[in-house]
Amino acid sequence: MIAIVLGTRPEIIKMSPVVRECEKRGLDYFVLHTGQHYSYEMDRIFFEELELPRPKYNLDVGSGTHAEQTGKIMIGVEKILMQEKPKIVLVQGDTNTVLAGALAAAKLHIKAGHVEAGLRSYDKRMPEEINRVLTDHISDFLFAPTEVAKQNLIRESISENSIFVTGNTIVDAVYQNLEIAKKKVSVLKELNLKPKEYFLVTTHRQENVDVRERIKGIIRGLELIHNEFAIPVIFPIHPRTQKRIEEFGFNLNGVTLINPLGFLEFLQLEANAKLVLTDSGGVQEETCVLGVPCVTLRDNTERPETLEVGSNVLAGTKPERILGGVKLMLNKRNNWKNPFGDGKAGERIINAIMSEVGT
Repeated sequence: MIAIVLGTRPEIIKMSPVVRECEKRGLDYFVLHTGQHYSYEMDRIFFEELELPRPKYNLDVGSGTHAEQTGKIMIGVEKILMQEKPKIVLVQGDTNTVLAGALAAAKLHIKAGHVEAGLRSYDKRMPEEINRVLTDHISDFLFAPTEVAKQNLIRESISENSIFVTGNTIVDAVYQNLEIAKKKVSVLKELNLKPKEYFLVTTHRQENVDVRERIKGIIRGLELIHNEFAIPVIFPIHPRTQKRIEEFGFNLNGVTLINPLGFLEFLQLEANAKLVLTDSGGVQEETCVLGVPCVTLRDNTERPETLEVGSNVLAGTKPERILGGVKLMLNKRNNWKNPFGDGKAGERIINAIMSEVGT
């Protein structure tokens, strides 16, 4: 039996190809939703729009400090693992759910598999970096998305025999979910936008939105972009970001704020944008796969492949650098080669599991 532990919407997206592969093969598996970001009731629409089966278990741990949240998830996951006795626990990414799920499995001597292993920003101020490094070192199977990620693991003395280069499940997810989006949503029409005639923005990381000078720099950068290019700057604003902007007393001039979008709507907006500005790791990958230029509002990235192929540039949060990054990316041809695989990562992950631990 395979246990798939997830707790955030990005994890649902990136685990969707693995879930679909389990369904396709009729494997014995279950999904455990920790509710790290939202309760299952709030995420139910997410599973429905991606046409995924409902999770078997829901912990609804909610928010809290990193320690509180990680502890609650470990307690809940442990009880279910003791009851279900799966052969392997799969986690994905770098959240508190990932670390807690892998720790609970390791303490019970259940095999743990880390999907998207080996990513490194080398910035330990980021809680995500702590989570991904620790998870890699307690997991039995490391599903690295790229050769770069594999080499990161080998440099940390992780056995090469436990590493499988599978490609990134985001490629599978983008291809699969774009097809679903075509059938279900028409967000450009609803927002009165034309393809390639708007910029798209996302920012939510605490090291950006919780620091007054950094979020101020991002806002001023967006204003410079609007003044320079005179096309809409669309910003589906994260609740945390909106709260901080209001607390700091900032105004956004020339930026169109909209409510957070469902993944299918966001994916459609992303695929048709002229350029995307983001601090999200997943969005850096998605834009690379979609052939859309990206400017990352961070000083580092655990997705260096996007920089190497030329789909992305690091701009930090200084307004002039952000504008310069946009100009640079718009002057480049977007004919880069996608470094994240061929859209069969989910299949390779399940093949490896069946080969190593059976079903």
